[in-house]
Amino acid sequence: MGAQDGFYSKLNKVLAGMQFTEAVHAQCAPYYKTGTSSGGRPPVDPVVMFKMLVVGFLEGIGSERGIASRCADSLTIRRFLGYSLTEQTPEHSSFTVFRQRLPQEVFDAVHAVILQGLRAHGLLKGKHLGIDSSVMEANASLSGLASRNTEQSYRDYVKELARQAGVDAEDPAAVARFDRKRQGRKTSNQDWYNPDDPDAKVGRTKHGACDMLHKPEHIVDLESGAIIAAEVRPGDAADTEDLANRVRGAVETLEEIVGAAHEQGESCVKSLTGDKGFHDPRELGIIHHELGLRTVIGDAHAERRCVERLEPEALQALRRATRAVRSQSGKALLKARGEHIERGFAHVLDSGGLRRTTLRGREKVNKRYLCGIIAFNLCLIMRKLLGRGTPKQMAAAGRAFWAWILALRQAWGALFTQLEIRIGHKFCGPTMLRPFSC
Repeated sequence: MGAQDGFYSKLNKVLAGMQFTEAVHAQCAPYYKTGTSSGGRPPVDPVVMFKMLVVGFLEGIGSERGIASRCADSLTIRRFLGYSLTEQTPEHSSFTVFRQRLPQEVFDAVHAVILQGLRAHGLLKGKHLGIDSSVMEANASLSGLASRNTEQSYRDYVKELARQAGVDAEDPAAVARFDRKRQGRKTSNQDWYNPDDPDAKVGRTKHGACDMLHKPEHIVDLESGAIIAAEVRPGDAADTEDLANRVRGAVETLEEIVGAAHEQGESCVKSLTGDKGFHDPRELGIIHHELGLRTVIGDAHAERRCVERLEPEALQALRRATRAVRSQSGKALLKARGEHIERGFAHVLDSGGLRRTTLRGREKVNKRYLCGIIAFNLCLIMRKLLGRGTPKQMAAAGRAFWAWILALRQAWGALFTQLEIRIGHKFCGPTMLRPFSC
């Protein structure tokens, strides 16, 4: 049995311990017809579809065609999905039917099942939360932009400006140079949109380039790195917009899983940590007074903020957040936020193949992204049980182990050779190289 076989068989045992199959079937039962009276092709088991999306994360495959191809080719993954060598695995088009059939609530319920598994393995404390956002490239291009008012394409708009400026509008290179250097060049989301994906927004990528984007956001347990809540938001949405309600949703999810059975009736969550982009006195006031959370979020505009205009609750929350950021415990939470949240984004977006989406429409992207979060949380359990979170890490660990064995064998061989030579010098003279030739 190879490293991948061992990893996927162990993952199947972990899912069986969570009663993953029974939970998924219970959630999906209202959306599937049973029996043969309805006719037509029988549907694919939703458990298989969730497992295939987990495989896509583990193998770093973002394309659904690539996931279907990988599942069809690998005997190990076939055993993980429950398919024999002669059975046909689901096609890539099954993912589309799967997303259209199930609502967002089903995906949230499956995510809650994995969170309960994290809790059972001691990987979900829920005492300190961290929040941050990143960027995801949308399946849309800037060249397909159209005006919201006139429906004129951006390319035709620039050609018309170039013609008015005396530039040859039929030369694409000349038009591109004119567009880069023209004064007042602005691509605003209020004026332009992409008809292929209206939910995609113009923004800056991690490398500073201008592109069509979505904005994924994570709320993370800072003690284990488990992702409690994840949402793909519009690319131009402010981090502070409706922040209190998003945090409230994560707190309610945690209380359902971890439990809020305290003697004083308090929440299990104690603090929320974020960067300066999430600082808004009004939202912090709601989080502090209604949710009872300590906020460790710095103020980017502290030097020029007019505190006299703030309401008493917002002013109190602002001062508490400022003291929390300067305290030793607050600095430790900020350090943990940078470690766990950035690591989660790197695993889900870069290693998991979700930095660029192949879907259009934020509802579809949210369902697909949440499956990546499910797979990431499963990797935390596997890392605790096996010391490795993915089959590639298991294979790399196996290669490193055998390389260490080979190096140890060579070192012992060299040591015995030197010892043999020294014994030969002692008993047979310095001209003899091997003692057994005496």
